[in-house]
Amino acid sequence: MSHPTFRIAIGADHGAVDLKNAVVKHLKAVGHEIIDFGTQGHESVDYADYANLVARNVADGTYDFGILACTSGVGMSIAANRHRHVRAANVRSVEEATITRQHNDSNVLCLAGKTTDEATAIAMADAFLSTAFEGGRHEERVCKSSGSRIAETDPAVYAAITAEEQRQRNNIELIASENFASPAVMEAQGSLLTNKYAEGYPGKRWYGGCENVDVIEQLAIDRLKQLFGAEHANVQPHSGSQANTAVYFSVLKPGDKIFTMDLAHGGHLTHGHKANFSGRFYDVTHYGVGKDDERINYDELEKTARELKPALITVGASAYSRIIDFERMGKLAREIGAYLFVDMAHIAGLVAAGVHPNPVPHADFVTSTTHKSLRGPRGGIILCKEEFAKKIDSQVFPGIQGGPLMHVIAAKAVCFGEALKPEFKEYSAQVVKNAQAIAARLTQHGFRICSGGTDNHVMLVDLRNKNLNGTDASHALDEAGITVNKNGIPFDTGSPMKPSGIRIGTPAVTTRGMKESDVEQVADFIHEALSDHTNVAKLHAIRERVFAFNRAFPLPW
Repeated sequence: MSHPTFRIAIGADHGAVDLKNAVVKHLKAVGHEIIDFGTQGHESVDYADYANLVARNVADGTYDFGILACTSGVGMSIAANRHRHVRAANVRSVEEATITRQHNDSNVLCLAGKTTDEATAIAMADAFLSTAFEGGRHEERVCKSSGSRIAETDPAVYAAITAEEQRQRNNIELIASENFASPAVMEAQGSLLTNKYAEGYPGKRWYGGCENVDVIEQLAIDRLKQLFGAEHANVQPHSGSQANTAVYFSVLKPGDKIFTMDLAHGGHLTHGHKANFSGRFYDVTHYGVGKDDERINYDELEKTARELKPALITVGASAYSRIIDFERMGKLAREIGAYLFVDMAHIAGLVAAGVHPNPVPHADFVTSTTHKSLRGPRGGIILCKEEFAKKIDSQVFPGIQGGPLMHVIAAKAVCFGEALKPEFKEYSAQVVKNAQAIAARLTQHGFRICSGGTDNHVMLVDLRNKNLNGTDASHALDEAGITVNKNGIPFDTGSPMKPSGIRIGTPAVTTRGMKESDVEQVADFIHEALSDHTNVAKLHAIRERVFAFNRAFPLPW
């Protein structure tokens, strides 16, 4: 008689390795797809390491079920049940294995090596895998026991969050400003610190009860200063835009001249765009890239700056793929008596890791977001010379913000701690390697990369020679399970809603563990999808392959 086959993740510690091996042998023989995470020997190991591997693979849908074994089964079940969407049951009989599927919708079976013989373990595994969840009255009970308050109290929000979780797991994420924060960062941001008001700064608060959040904010400040070699740091801005606002307000008056990179050439809204406060409050002159090489023309920039004599020069970009010469810009600013303000939001992680030049020694002010290539929570930071510390702090609070978000500041502290570790340098170096690999592969497929390539994490792809615009391309790639954003290119002939390019970045796929050969496959997917971008059936077939491809690169949580 035929029976359903499943993808099953299995793990055990030294106390049940022989039991695990017997179960693996049987399940393979009856046709199940098995991944055996070990252990393979009798040397002492930590059960949680194997429970986490199995639970993560069940939680993200890579495997249908999990089986874990240790001496008692208790430790494995405790560790596995820490993971969202995992319902691990430690059972002692075939009857219990059946009931936990019927009533609890359990998806991880935990076995006790000390008290379970091989024949019984095999029978329990067979019963577990062949039994369906009964649903009905058990649905609500399973929901209540899931550990999610949202699932119980607000199913509509929970459903949307769960759907977004699946989208992030399945899709190839190439939006340059997005990344995947670590479980530790998300734990801090979701903590009880959201309950604490703390207007002011460490040791100088308007509220009582701030002794613990003072420790956290000071940790964030100290780590941030160490990360970038800064004299002063403010970690309270809620976003990069608010960090930029504080810098402008600290040293400028309405009507002052500012010299900034044009949004159409890769800059940012807060760099003087007419729709933004920075374009309304100040007298803005833009610089950009040359039409021939799409790189900043420093000679022309210097000539204009000497004639203009602005109060402040803004440097930084949201879609510029080349190294920026901060040292040269610093010398220019000092020569003409201007402040130099660098917005390094996109490249901050690369700077922290030493794979991109650091603007801090050359600039009066440096701002950044803490997500993107820094891989932290959504938020902002400001670094500055000590002489501007009081001006910056007073502009952040009480100038443009009230109470800081202490849960986010805690997540920032965790993020900065992670960025100080050696493995973050390896990660950031791989981000650049991956960007260069995907740019080269797309070039082989006939796409034009603006400026001819990339030195950092991002690139702009000119689609005009493919008779495509960025809007149609991004929609087609969405259908194929690949997420990018439409983007204007320098000297664009398209419209704002139908620009000529897309922007691609590699921080998120690198967090998932992709290397050069993997992102070359991603470029192949992009080429295949855009070669027949109106064929929805073909795009959906590519999407299934994309989802399968992505299973080899699990998210960090």
